Amino acid sequence: MESGAAPFIIAILIVAGLVLIAMMVTKKRQHRFDKEAYQTRFLKIENGLNKNSSATFMKTVIDGDKLLDKAMMEMGIPGKNMGERLKHSKDKFSEINAVWKAHKLRNALAHEDDLEITYRQATVALAIYKKALKDIGAI
Repeated sequence: MESGAAPFIIAILIVAGLVLIAMMVTKKRQHRFDKEAYQTRFLKIENGLNKNSSATFMKTVIDGDKLLDKAMMEMGIPGKNMGERLKHSKDKFSEINAVWKAHKLRNALAHEDDLEITYRQATVALAIYKKALKDIGAI
């Protein structure tokens, strides 16, 4: 190796090291979920849905919404309620409009006494919550 090549290689290594450090410092901190706990809880919600019991349809949607909201709070997403947190989460979900749709269904269930939903509506909402939880790395 020529004597002029060594300083050049050292300079490249130093620059590469500085670039790596800069990347690590500026990289957004990824929240680490207890995936096993979230998976267990989501599976319990899924298993609670009974095609022959309309009472489980509403419970499933509300519980799915609560679990997603819990994960969003754990990530530190700002907002007093899930609606506000969703407004700050546009870039976190692959299908934000679907998440909004499921959340609006949950709100209707929570605030309208006579509202009933179908098994299909409950399964669609549950699938949306599952995808959203996957999008943020909770399950």
